[in-house]
Amino acid sequence: MLSKANALRDHRVFEEFAFHMVSVAQSQGITKEFELHGKFYAIDSTTIDLCMSVFRWAEFKSTKSGIRIHTQIDIVTEIPVFYRITNAKVHDVNSMDWFSYEPLACYVFDRGYFDLARLYHINVFGAFFIIREKGKTAYEIVDGESMLDGADNVLKDQSIRFTKMENREKYPGTIRRIVYYAPELHRSFVYYTNNFYLKAKDITLLYRYRWQVELFFKWIKQHLQVKRFWGESENAVRIQIHVAIITYCLIAIIEHDLKIGRPVFEVMRILGKSALTMDNIRDLLLPLKDEEKPDDGQLYFDFKFD
Repeated sequence: MLSKANALRDHRVFEEFAFHMVSVAQSQGITKEFELHGKFYAIDSTTIDLCMSVFRWAEFKSTKSGIRIHTQIDIVTEIPVFYRITNAKVHDVNSMDWFSYEPLACYVFDRGYFDLARLYHINVFGAFFIIREKGKTAYEIVDGESMLDGADNVLKDQSIRFTKMENREKYPGTIRRIVYYAPELHRSFVYYTNNFYLKAKDITLLYRYRWQVELFFKWIKQHLQVKRFWGESENAVRIQIHVAIITYCLIAIIEHDLKIGRPVFEVMRILGKSALTMDNIRDLLLPLKDEEKPDDGQLYFDFKFD
């Protein structure tokens, strides 16, 4: 019955409400503290594989179907501000044309979005970007290593220009190249950015915060079971994804209203484990007081749901 209903309901009703909830959650979460001052967004996508024999409308490869969710998430508030559902064939770089870029805001991309012409468009618009290097690119140094921060694992901080004619036509200006060594991974990473104001360590910090969008995708898939769809039609699949976004925003609003002061993903983990309990939500999310913990020499978790 639910499958038939979702085949008939217009997914655009759910989409409109989902973006309304995004707006509400975003407006309530802007007071969160963050290490840096400004607006910072992470942009990425995730692919959900589908069975080709059932979801033929989403044909992706010769042996499977799939859809892709392109998402822009606010790094500070952990709330998605934009998303679009497409066939999995749509490449990440093409989705860069859908996002609205705000002057002075900073956008963090994975290397799958490495498109110099589109990055230069962001630069011309007056916004900033941070992206990982994709492949080896020929360049000349304009100003080398004058902004190094010392003991921050920053190996190089250079102002460069691309020397290959094709790349220089796509990005004719000067760009900043940062080489960072991650001691925990025993490897180096190369980042490009048009932001010459932030310290190199802050650029690398913002790129690490890109993983917030990965956590969002992981939660969407695991906790809302979007891989188990309630219907086979494209309309039904879109409805379920919109409902997942609505649920995510509701949890973010709960975290804000109860003034819990915990990351949204942590609140989601707690509520996910407590779905069948009768406890008050506030009691589940706030730590136990010392007088509430039995004094029997045993170790106890901080939350009642455990």
